[in-house]
Amino acid sequence: MGLETQSNSDSTLSLEELSRLAETAGVQVVGQLIQKRDRPDSRYYVGRGKAQELREKCETLEADLVIFDVELSAVQVRNLEELLDCRVLDRTNVILDIFAQRARTREGKLQVELAQLRYLLPRLIGKGITLSRLGAGIGTRGPGETKLETDRRHIRKRISFLEHEMEVIRQRRKLQRDRRDRLGLPVVALVGYTNAGKSTLLNSLSQAATLVEDQLFSTLDTLSRVVKLPDGRRVLVSDTVGFVRKLPHHLVAAFRATLEEVKEADLILHVIDLSSPDMENQKKAVELVLRELEAQNNPTLLVYNKADLVEAKQIEWIGLGESHNAVIISAQKGQGIPELLQQVALGLSRPGAEVDLEFPLAETRLLSLIHEHGKVLSQDYLDDRIKVTAWVEPQFWDQVRPYVVRGSLVDLGADSRNA
Repeated sequence: MGLETQSNSDSTLSLEELSRLAETAGVQVVGQLIQKRDRPDSRYYVGRGKAQELREKCETLEADLVIFDVELSAVQVRNLEELLDCRVLDRTNVILDIFAQRARTREGKLQVELAQLRYLLPRLIGKGITLSRLGAGIGTRGPGETKLETDRRHIRKRISFLEHEMEVIRQRRKLQRDRRDRLGLPVVALVGYTNAGKSTLLNSLSQAATLVEDQLFSTLDTLSRVVKLPDGRRVLVSDTVGFVRKLPHHLVAAFRATLEEVKEADLILHVIDLSSPDMENQKKAVELVLRELEAQNNPTLLVYNKADLVEAKQIEWIGLGESHNAVIISAQKGQGIPELLQQVALGLSRPGAEVDLEFPLAETRLLSLIHEHGKVLSQDYLDDRIKVTAWVEPQFWDQVRPYVVRGSLVDLGADSRNA
C-alpha cells in the first residue's frame, strides 16, 4: 500500500521495491494500492474511503497481511488492523524482519535486536499489548521469538545491555583499525544500494566465497578480504550491508559500529546498479546514508556495475558531470576489473618512502619481500651485494633500515609513517 506524495513513476518504483522486500521476507504479494493525497491521515494514514476500499480488496483477494510503504504510528496500526481485520505492517517492519533473517554473526544479531527493540518500545506505550501475540512469520523474528516481557522497564534494560555490548564491539573495531594503521594497510569500503552487486564484486576482486544471491540484503554481516593492487600494494576491501531508500534510522543507529568502517575507510567504492531503472534515486539514497554517517567527504570512486545487462548506448553518458571519478564494470563477467584496480591504486595515497638499499646476496629474502609488498624501482647485482632503489611501506621499515644508504628512512622514527 502506498500513499502518493511523489511522482507517479517514483511511487510505482517504490512499491515495486516494497514488493521485492516482502517477497524476500517470505510474503506472497497479491495486489497493490496507491492513493494520491497531499498529506497522511492521522487515523488511518490513508483516507477513510481508501481504507474501506483496501478492506474490500483484502476480502476479495483473501489477503491476511497489509504492508504500507511508510513508517506507521502505533495508533495508525491499531486503527487499520481493527478496520481491515488483518495484520498491518509498515516498511520498517519488513526491513527489520529481513535483517533478522539474514544476521549470522553475534554482532549482526545484536545490532538487529537493538534496532527492533528501539522500534518496538514507543509502539508498546499505551497499547496494552504483549509480545506473546507475535507468532511465526514476517515481522515477528528476533525479539518476538524470545518472548520478551512487554514491561517497558525490561525492554529498556535489554536495550541498555545491547548498547553496552555494541560499545564493546565499537572499541574492539577501533583497536582493529589502529592495528591496520600500524601495518600501513589501507581500507577500501564497498557501499551501495542493496543488490547492486557488492558481494559479486568482492568475489571478483578476491575470489572470496561470499554469499551471492539475486535478493535484497543478501549480505548483512561485514566481510573483509585482502586484495593486491597492480602496483604491488595490498588493501583490505570490506563489503557492507546494502542501503535502501527510507532506511530505518533505528538500523543506521544500531549498525553504527559496523558502518563506522565506512567512515574510517581510506577510499569508498560506491557500487551502482547500472541496469536499474531507478538508478539515480538509488544513488541518492546511498549518498543520504553516507551523509548521515558523516562519510560524504571521504575519497569516493563510483563503480557502475552490471554493464553486461545494458546496451553500449545507455552507458555513454555515465560520468558526465560527475564530481567523483567513475569506472564502468561487470563484476559478474570480470569486465573492467583491471581498470577498477588501477583507479583504486590512484585513489589511495601511498604511505612510505623511496630509498636506496644495499644488502648482501644472502639477504635476497628482503628483495622478495619488497617485490611482494612494495615496489622495486631498480636493482643491480654486484659481486657481493645487491643495490636496490625501492618504495618501501611503513610496516617493513624496521626490516630494511639497516641496509639504507640513502633516503628518508635514515631519520624516520616509529611514528613517521604519516609524515
